[in-house]
Amino acid sequence: MTQMDHHHLFSNVGDILAVSKSFFEDLEKRHQEHVVIQDISDVVEAHASRHFHPYIIYCSNEVYQQRTLQKLLASNIAFKESLKRIEQMPECGSLPLISFLILPMQRVTRLPLLLDTVCQKTPVNTAAYRATTQALKAISKLVKTCNAGAHTMERTEQMCSLQNQLDFGKVKNFPLISTSRWLLKRGEVSLPPTEDGGIFRKGSGRESVTSFEESYAVLTYSMLEHLTVEKIETPDSPTGLSRSGHLFRLTLLKDNEVCFLSFWPALQQVEITRAYLAKQADEISLQQSDVVLILNQEEGWYLGERLRDGEKGWFPQACAQEITNRNAVERNVQRLERLRIETDV
Repeated sequence: MTQMDHHHLFSNVGDILAVSKSFFEDLEKRHQEHVVIQDISDVVEAHASRHFHPYIIYCSNEVYQQRTLQKLLASNIAFKESLKRIEQMPECGSLPLISFLILPMQRVTRLPLLLDTVCQKTPVNTAAYRATTQALKAISKLVKTCNAGAHTMERTEQMCSLQNQLDFGKVKNFPLISTSRWLLKRGEVSLPPTEDGGIFRKGSGRESVTSFEESYAVLTYSMLEHLTVEKIETPDSPTGLSRSGHLFRLTLLKDNEVCFLSFWPALQQVEITRAYLAKQADEISLQQSDVVLILNQEEGWYLGERLRDGEKGWFPQACAQEITNRNAVERNVQRLERLRIETDV
């Protein structure tokens, strides 16, 4: 592979190895001091505050890492064959490369849950509890920065790609690339025939359009506050913008104000039984055993909030199993409330 491919694929994993080794050496030293470890909060806080910055860089490069691996597997036969041989080695335990690439992200995102568990086992209103909550805040701040970096990098990359695909022609050029702007959805939509000779061609049936997959000439555009989306409930609705096949009507408004209200059902909880890697901007990557609060659901999909960090997104129902144990549900709710208070950074 090229030097650029190597950088995108492995990022600063060497720095991750160094800080990880230092962290575990300090934990091992604490264990050698006393076989029953009384506290690790000072170790976690020190490393999260002063040494774990390489995790932010690594997590921010996640989008390039995934796409570089997909590109190499699809276009580089020598790379694909070599990787296949390596993955079959006993040292790899029959695991694919991607499972090793995501290990740093899994490790750093598990630490807040570890500290939260320590909080549960520590008497409240004690010096030990205050030290643990302080460490929890420090590691949670780091994880939030990691997530923010990953989202920002992915959104910027999408905007750069989209900007290159649009030809504004005689229309005033609109600068898409901005830290406050990102792509909400890409995919196929159906355009009904128009009667007023508008911007879409009038035809006898519906015209199918796949958004942002090729190159497009821009005829007009609108700011988000001048748009309204209406769900059309008809039994013969063709595939529209929703995951379950409902049709939505997109209307451009000139002088009207629109207010959107969302109503969520009672929160259901699920445990992730199979890891899922997000494929679209509105989806969420999940690890096995993650607990997710369900905010909404459509055919085959859940919209959920990940318990450990509050991230939201869609994921397949097939990856999850509902938590039906009442005590477990209540414990998760209490944990969510505590995490939101203790990690309000």
